[in-house]
Amino acid sequence: MDKEKLIQEAYLVAHKIEENGHFPNNPNLPLMIYKGTFRLHPDDTEEVIKKVFAQNGYTNSWVDGIFDYHHYHSNTHEVMGVFCGKADVQFGGEHGVCIELDKGDVIIIPAGVAHKKLNSTDDFTVVGAYPNGSDYDIKYGKAEERPEADETIAKVKNPDSDPVYGSKGHLFECWYGQNCENV
Repeated sequence: MDKEKLIQEAYLVAHKIEENGHFPNNPNLPLMIYKGTFRLHPDDTEEVIKKVFAQNGYTNSWVDGIFDYHHYHSNTHEVMGVFCGKADVQFGGEHGVCIELDKGDVIIIPAGVAHKKLNSTDDFTVVGAYPNGSDYDIKYGKAEERPEADETIAKVKNPDSDPVYGSKGHLFECWYGQNCENV
């Protein structure tokens, strides 16, 4: 894998997503989408995305789609790289923002931000991973999940590196410096 040929500077889309009903979301850290990050070639496998994430400290990876129901993780942030296909994904719960994800996009989802696949092509596949290989919980937006989920979200530490660009990247601008142009 030649990192120079695989990764290109992405167009950043960022959204701060406020609480929405029983979904806490994360008003402090924006959802970040790196549009067109990976230039995947026909002979590439999911392993190229896993390898980039792992090199930057994001492990405990998996390959699949995105659940077709609203859910969130209260104990960790999550990164996903779109390996194949496209999908419309809603972030933030029933009244949240809908974003079209395409092959090569990377999504950085802060702890607490709900996500749900609305529709997709049959071949839609993502690679998911977590900072420092964290295990993840799954919350469904039930009233009884809070305020414990809120307390757990508040304790989640920011990652030490950007999942794609390592020690550089938009993660540091947006999550540490709070300087995102698209927020």
